Amino acid sequence: MGQSPMFAAFLRVKRGEWADIPRCQKNACLAAFRLYSDIMNAIRYALQPLRDLFQQLKALTMPEIKSGLGTQVDQTVFRKLAQLGYRSSYSHRGGYYTLDSIARFDEAGLWGCRGAWFSRQGTLLATARSLVSKAPAGCFAHELDARLHVSVKDALRQLVNEGRLHRQPLGALYLYTAADRVRRQEQWAARQAQVQARDPQEEQLRAAIALFYSLLDEPQRRLYAGLESFKRGHGGDRQMAQWLGLDVATVARGRRDLLAGEVERERIRRAGGGRPRAEKKRQPS
Repeated sequence: MGQSPMFAAFLRVKRGEWADIPRCQKNACLAAFRLYSDIMNAIRYALQPLRDLFQQLKALTMPEIKSGLGTQVDQTVFRKLAQLGYRSSYSHRGGYYTLDSIARFDEAGLWGCRGAWFSRQGTLLATARSLVSKAPAGCFAHELDARLHVSVKDALRQLVNEGRLHRQPLGALYLYTAADRVRRQEQWAARQAQVQARDPQEEQLRAAIALFYSLLDEPQRRLYAGLESFKRGHGGDRQMAQWLGLDVATVARGRRDLLAGEVERERIRRAGGGRPRAEKKRQPS
């Protein structure tokens, strides 16, 4: 369908092309152009307080955005955010928002602000998949936890179940690799090379710690892991979690309990434990 003469004239006025436009059309177009400009300026001015708030805080929660816009309607908020170009955090269940023009992603495509984390990939699932697939030697879960600053256990399980990642046991842990067969073989070979390059004395120490750990009951295991973590100082929680196949939080809890003296001092041998007493045989009279 062709443009009407009036609409065509309006576009020419908007572009600043005034020549050869009849006087009646020119006046009508000027009025329409002023109305159009007033509407666009109103939209621009309505967004400016929100834009200024983003420039100040970099990342905002939904209540902060609603306060900045003066509305409690979610649809209005997302319509305004769409006009600014936004993305939500993969941490905090997507509870933080920032503008594409503000985020400064690192080489891995990650950016943190106000304790929230954002990814160029968008969601946690997409981010975890990308990092694992690009990692030269695949990833263990605790490595991704440290890189993404959130727990990825559930996300990795979902990605494996959906066939978007692959995992296979390596020692006491699972190594997560790309779904592509050729790529995951390369990652597996690279990880095996890393394992073989370890110090033999460290391997002996790890074997001894794992053996002693296996002899303890559950509370004792947690405390022992905490003790070894304390001996290693910074990063000890994560190292012992990797060696013993524990959650980092479990090791940290054992270390805190041990240092605070919050330990149940139970008897080494429970009542009734040990070998039964031998009864003396009496000589028949």
